[in-house]
This record gives sequence, structure tokens and C-alpha cells, in this order.
Amino acid sequence: MFEERLPTHLWVDALVRRALVAGAAAFIVQRGDASRGDVLVKVADLKGEARLYGPAMAMDGSRVFLDFTAVQGVGPAEADVDAYVRRSRERDRDLWIIEVEDPDGRHFITEPIAKEL
Repeated sequence: MFEERLPTHLWVDALVRRALVAGAAAFIVQRGDASRGDVLVKVADLKGEARLYGPAMAMDGSRVFLDFTAVQGVGPAEADVDAYVRRSRERDRDLWIIEVEDPDGRHFITEPIAKEL
């Protein structure tokens, strides 16, 4: 069974708010489709490394986020993550790009994080 999903703009607003309340910085780098756009979440640790997370569908139909740093070998150098994000932006103009800056590397995503599907 597939889960009903919040419009993307509400999901993004909640993620940014969770980060800010926890004392991290969060920025919307690119706004995508307000209702159904996919989201990439870059988490920079402010020491030159970053992780990247993006949505995927689990086998049971639930929404999870993939750790692209583990799955696709993106990063952990922040420049490598930025290059991947740049390529993704060129392919998908409806894509939301969120950047979280947190020395502890917290992502503030509430969905499960998968290292593989």
C-alpha cells in the first residue's frame, strides 16, 4: 500500500523549521514543484565534508530517504556532493535542494534513512 504524502513545500518547511529549532542552519537553495517535487537534502558538517539524502520508495511502498553518500559513492568531500547536486539540478528543474549546516551532521529527516534498497 502506498502512503499518502504531504505536498513537498510543507515537508520542506517542516524540515527547515526542525533544523532551526535544533540550532542548525537550513536553507532552501532551489524551490521545485510545490506539491510533488523531489527533494535533495545536503548536510554540511562545516569541516569540508557533507552527506546527501534523497527520496526513494521502499519495497513495501513506504517513502524512505537514501543516503547517497553510501549508496552512490557521492562525497564525503563537500565539493563532490556539490557536483552531484549541480548535475541533479540540470536534469530536474522541479527538484528542491535543501542545505543543512550542522557541525554534528544531523539531517532532521523524519523518514527512515536507507543505505541501500
